Amino acid sequence: MQLCGKMTAEARAICLFIRTFAAIMKEKLISLLLLLAAGLMSASAQDKAELSFGTDLLSRYVWRGQDMGSCSVQPYLGVRWKGLSLHAEGNIGLVDRSDPEEIDLMLSYTTHGFFFGLADYWSDTPYKQYFMYKAHHTSHVFEAFAGYDFGFLQATWRTNFAGNDGMNDSGHRAYSSYLELTAPFRLLSCDWEAEAGIVPYATTYYRAPRFTMVALGLKATKEIRISDHFSLPLFAQVMTNPECRRAYLIVGLTLGVGQ
Repeated sequence: MQLCGKMTAEARAICLFIRTFAAIMKEKLISLLLLLAAGLMSASAQDKAELSFGTDLLSRYVWRGQDMGSCSVQPYLGVRWKGLSLHAEGNIGLVDRSDPEEIDLMLSYTTHGFFFGLADYWSDTPYKQYFMYKAHHTSHVFEAFAGYDFGFLQATWRTNFAGNDGMNDSGHRAYSSYLELTAPFRLLSCDWEAEAGIVPYATTYYRAPRFTMVALGLKATKEIRISDHFSLPLFAQVMTNPECRRAYLIVGLTLGVGQ
């Protein structure tokens, strides 16, 4: 199968590397999930796990520069033990019934600023059945990611290796990838975060015809502390998609327990 089509030698080398990496990840997915889950469950009495749960309320749902729908509620549930983290979140539209319903699962490990993990993104499009994992008949998208947190900047590389991925220019699976850069800082008693998202090559998954930037945004959060375990962060975000020439102003709040 000609995955990479007509590309330069450098681009073809990158594409072949991603293809090989994706094949390995697809074979090892179940064992990796079981290994990381076992680590979480084997926590001793002295090593206390941290639980968090809550929901975000958003005026608009924009994901990696893609307009996913109008006003929505996004519940989440997570547990963290040492560097291991198991996290689940979802999305439910509040206004438009055609907005996607989502369930996302993430398993990750963090040590000394370096982190890596796996994610399973599911939406009710094109198939509404959740337990449907056939190679070309599923709504699940499986992603592997890795990155490093420098403190002033966090860089994350993400690649889809199985599931309902997008297509490249040649009509084959794109193994869609996404480079995410975030820079946190504090100003005017608020926590700020600048964000940029880059797609390195063509894929229909991100509506990217080539190497391009699909997300560029700035977010401000003001946290209202109600108790030691309950907070009410209010946030506003300006998000743009330079490739699509779209811009969004989003406001929301988080109702959460735990860290």
